[in-house]
Amino acid sequence: MPELKSNKAPLPPRWFIRLFWIIHRGVYRATRGRFGLWRPKPGGWGAMCLRTIGRRTGRVHPVVVGYFEDGPNLVTMAMNGWGNTEPAWWLNLQAHPDVSVDLVDGPRQVTGRAAHGDERARLWARWQQIDKNLDAYAARRPMETPVVVFEPRSSRRADGSASGLTRRAEDGPGPEDPVEGVRPAVPAASFEAGASTAGTVKRT
Repeated sequence: MPELKSNKAPLPPRWFIRLFWIIHRGVYRATRGRFGLWRPKPGGWGAMCLRTIGRRTGRVHPVVVGYFEDGPNLVTMAMNGWGNTEPAWWLNLQAHPDVSVDLVDGPRQVTGRAAHGDERARLWARWQQIDKNLDAYAARRPMETPVVVFEPRSSRRADGSASGLTRRAEDGPGPEDPVEGVRPAVPAASFEAGASTAGTVKRT
C-alpha cells in the first residue's frame, strides 16, 4: 500500500484548520450554497456538499468534501483531516450508501462505496497527482484511508424520495455537520479536516 510511509509532511495546527472550516461553513450557509462549492480543475480537486443519512437518527447530515471526477463517478477520501478516527459521514455512508450530493451545477443522486484492489490503487494515484504529500499525510493515520466512489443512480430517484432523503429547513450544514472543504489556504489533502468523527459525535 503506497500510502504507508514513515515520513510526515507538515500540516497547520489543528485549531487553525478547524477555524478555517468554521469560517467556510458560515459562508456556505449564509449564501445558501451559492459560495463554497466548485468544480475540479486540472491538477486540483473540487468541493461538493454530501448529504448522508445518520446511521442512528435517520436525519440528513450535509458536509462539504473535496472530490475529483472519474468518468461519471465522483471520488473522495474518508480521511478526517488525516486524524486517527473515521469521519462520521463515512460511518453513515456505510450504513446508508444511497445519498445525494450538491454540485455547482446542481444536485445528483448517487450510491457510495469504497474502492478496492486495482481500482483503489488507480484512484489513489490520481490523488497523488493532485497532492505530492499524499502518502506522507496518510502515514499520520493508524489505518488505511478509504477511497470513496460515488456512482450515479437512476433518474427515477432524482427527488430523493425512494432513498428516504429529506432536506432539512436550513440550506447547508448545521452546527453538528462541519464543512470539510476549503480552498488551499491549508494543504489540499486536508479538505475534510473539519469533519465530525465517531469519537466526537454521539448520535448521527
